[in-house]
Amino acid sequence: MLPSLELLCPTVNTVGDFWRMVWQERCPIIVMITNLEEKNEKCAEYWPEDSVSHEGILITVVTVTQEDDYSLRVFTLKVRLILQYERSLRQYWYTSWPDQKTPDKAPPLLELVQEVEQAREEALPTSGPVIVHCSAGIGRTGCFIATSILCKQLRSEGVVDILRTTCQLRLNSVMCMCSQSVIIMTSMVSS
Repeated sequence: MLPSLELLCPTVNTVGDFWRMVWQERCPIIVMITNLEEKNEKCAEYWPEDSVSHEGILITVVTVTQEDDYSLRVFTLKVRLILQYERSLRQYWYTSWPDQKTPDKAPPLLELVQEVEQAREEALPTSGPVIVHCSAGIGRTGCFIATSILCKQLRSEGVVDILRTTCQLRLNSVMCMCSQSVIIMTSMVSS
């Protein structure tokens, strides 16, 4: 899954900055692992219904596909100054993982990890990192990234090292995978 950017959800005040970063970093994929509201507001709805402009970037929805546990939006992004140049962006919005809990079942998460990996392989070679975010950018985000890393490990080495992967993620982000339930979930998914 690497390289990836672990982020907090955009807020109403940071939506423009978020889209500027998506363009600047040439991100081909966003994985959103939170609902807009859980016990309280978790994330601003930073994407448009049809199209919108933020920070000089025109964001247009091309398609929306609804699956059982997530939706997939495909966008085109264009900078207003150079409209002849556009990029494609995929947003996977996984909605079956409640805040501070584990999902009811692992297969849908594993399918999403696999789909994101496939989309990453199909992205342009000049594409930047994948953006992964939940509400705080540490629990579900870390678990998704760890699961992706561990699935690759399993395919290439035949075994997984959950402790090493967790420690490596925590070197990069101290609070990553900070709760016991998230580490247990990663272990269950990787088994």
